[in-house]
Amino acid sequence: MPEPPPGTDAVGRAAPPVSIYRNPSFLCYAVMRVFNSAALQMLNVAVGWQVYELTGDPLDLGLVGLAQFAPVLALFLVAGLVADRFSRRNICVVTNLVHTLISGLFLAYALSGGAAAWPIFLVLVVHGSARSFFQPTVNSVLANVVPREQFATAVALSSSVLKAGYLLGPAIGGFLIAWIGLWVYLVVAVCFAIAAVAAMPMVLQGVRRASLAVTLDTVLGGFAFVWRRKVVLGAITIDLIAVLFSGIVGLLPVYAKDILEVGPEGLGIMRTMPAVGALIVGVALTQIPEPRHMGATLIASTVVLGVATLGFAVSEVFWLSILLLAILGGSDMLSVYIRQTIMQVSTPDEMRGRVNAVSSVAINASNELGDFRAGLMAAWITTVPAVAVGGIVTIAVAALWARLFPDLRRIDRIADL
Repeated sequence: MPEPPPGTDAVGRAAPPVSIYRNPSFLCYAVMRVFNSAALQMLNVAVGWQVYELTGDPLDLGLVGLAQFAPVLALFLVAGLVADRFSRRNICVVTNLVHTLISGLFLAYALSGGAAAWPIFLVLVVHGSARSFFQPTVNSVLANVVPREQFATAVALSSSVLKAGYLLGPAIGGFLIAWIGLWVYLVVAVCFAIAAVAAMPMVLQGVRRASLAVTLDTVLGGFAFVWRRKVVLGAITIDLIAVLFSGIVGLLPVYAKDILEVGPEGLGIMRTMPAVGALIVGVALTQIPEPRHMGATLIASTVVLGVATLGFAVSEVFWLSILLLAILGGSDMLSVYIRQTIMQVSTPDEMRGRVNAVSSVAINASNELGDFRAGLMAAWITTVPAVAVGGIVTIAVAALWARLFPDLRRIDRIADL
């Protein structure tokens, strides 16, 4: 009796996919993401501490963020094209190895007794450049390590892993700085190295590399695709605008000191609560193998994000404020989960790098500008009204997008994409 063809059972039917928890490539991907995200957070804590110790100037802390974001803004189009034309696994490996080297450079500079901040900013530019190539690539890889029917669960799991890294990284980084000082950079380097090693065994399926000549149309292909595919455009822009107007992290010190009067300890709790809420929702989403009413849920989660922001703006009770921050983080996680699922499933593999590059720079920009918007409005109309206006605008955008993008609102399940 002849052997059944690969991927089928004994009677020739398509075999069910391997459980996502037994998929070695996905497990490697998850390990890479958690160590990369935790290392990034520890690095940010360590660099911020080192720079402020050297200069004592809060403006230099702003330059830390600018030095990392500027290369992303400058290189995202090239980074997206690279992710579509070259091995995504190799890009993940190489960028993590570059981060490992960068961590070693920070450690060497700290041990040398360097007293100027500008060498740190230069190295941060290289660090930001590596991130600009890693981000669109790592988002594109997920669709290559799990089958389509498991993609929603994979997004929930990978987002939860990412949030766990964001949650643990700053706490571990702060503890290590208190314990071993700037030797924390050695731990960061080890984490990046583990991420690089974890990426090496990944086996990517369904990869279709872009083979078009490098022209302006090719480079801008991500923008053109997003503009044509209205459900992707709607999903990206609703998240961009919601993050822009619900961004309140930069104003949390004002609430901790002057409004809620809970001091630095309370500030630490408030900074943590969005990640706690996101992690709880992310874990819950892993139990939903086939999500339904995806478009309507995306709109609803944006409304909840706006309501939580508005409620936080006017709350003067600490326990209510941290609960609202957790709800804010959970609704943002739900929005990210649906947006990523819609975007990755709707995009051909040979376009994913460029589309993810557009999405990454849009979301990164909205995070940076969101804090700036909140700070600027707070200086103009005071803090509470500034945060409240952000919540109201977020709710209004959700209602407007439901009308402007009816196809997005009507998406029920992955099969509709």
